[in-house]
Amino acid sequence: MDRTLRGRSRILILSTIAMMISFMAWSVLSPIAGEIQKIYGLSATERSLLIAVPVILGSVFRIPMGILTDKFGGKKIYTMTMLFLLIPLVGAGLSHSYYSLMFWAFLIGMGGTTFAVGIAYVSKWYPAEKQGLVLGLVALGNLGTGLAGFILPTVEQALGLDWVFYTLAVALLIVTAIFWAGTKEYPVKGESKTLKESLSVIKLKETWVLSLFYFLTFGGFVAFGIYLPTLLQSVFGLSAADSGARAAGFVFLATFIRPVGGYIADKLGAARLLTFLFAGILASAVLLSIMLNNFTMFTVGALSAALFVGLGNGAVFKLVPKVAPGNVGAVTGIVGAAGGLGGFFPPIALGIVKDITGDYHLGFIFLAAFALFCLIINLLQFNGNITKVHKDQKAV
Repeated sequence: MDRTLRGRSRILILSTIAMMISFMAWSVLSPIAGEIQKIYGLSATERSLLIAVPVILGSVFRIPMGILTDKFGGKKIYTMTMLFLLIPLVGAGLSHSYYSLMFWAFLIGMGGTTFAVGIAYVSKWYPAEKQGLVLGLVALGNLGTGLAGFILPTVEQALGLDWVFYTLAVALLIVTAIFWAGTKEYPVKGESKTLKESLSVIKLKETWVLSLFYFLTFGGFVAFGIYLPTLLQSVFGLSAADSGARAAGFVFLATFIRPVGGYIADKLGAARLLTFLFAGILASAVLLSIMLNNFTMFTVGALSAALFVGLGNGAVFKLVPKVAPGNVGAVTGIVGAAGGLGGFFPPIALGIVKDITGDYHLGFIFLAAFALFCLIINLLQFNGNITKVHKDQKAV
């Protein structure tokens, strides 16, 4: 094996673990939002906004973080990001007001940017024919969202609200040290790209089509992952621990199935798979809307949605490195930002819909309509397979 490629399996594993703990931080507020709502007397909209705020920075900042990873290397950017996260975690633990907590929640959003860093870093170590599977594996770091829902309510009950943030900070510091010691940078070949060259990918139709698709698939994953605890408590009266554990089941299914989506896309092509998956998301959303008050059927609809969005995440990101092999970080940042923003708006929309109408039915109708739109775009305007490298985007 090329000496450059030695240790790439360790880099894949440690990058996945680093993303996992970062995503736990990114999702920290969702499983404890019920307790925060009681303390500060929040409305459904205020609670939803607090949950969604970290998604803003974690989404938009994926673009510069992907570019910085291409320019300076994943090991450095990953480590600096995790060290930065320690500040808002400690700050949130010391907060004693809703608006103070909102401020630190915004900065905690940096945890979500590690997706762009991890994908851009790991993709350099593996050939194109393995990208679907490998990028699906590193994205198992999304499990951090589920682990947050599964673990953090227990920490809150045992140690108190403040120590949810402090415990995460300690765990993050340990993982950061292990990551720094166990990884290395990929050797840079050729001159570094300028900012203008990196951002040239915004001219490509494929960048925006994949962003649209990822807005649905990853946005659906994030929105369900962070809002299911609230929804289950509000509609079915479950406890914070019970709702968090059930939401974790959604996240685990959607995350573990993601590499399968990448693998199937490797073998059969993304277009056929995405057509099936968008239709599946549409059907799941309709079922959720109709059966919102039936716990058994709601569970079936939620788990079906987890299956389809998880497979869709793997299928979409199979195509990302093909758009611009020399600019993977930039494309990853843009597409990843779109996916993150797809997780920001639904929780707020659901909170507003709940406050206005008294239930969540209309929110799932909106999801069904957007899935139908993506299905039509995939069928009519995008062939799902990017086989040619654009002349101005060749790998260097």
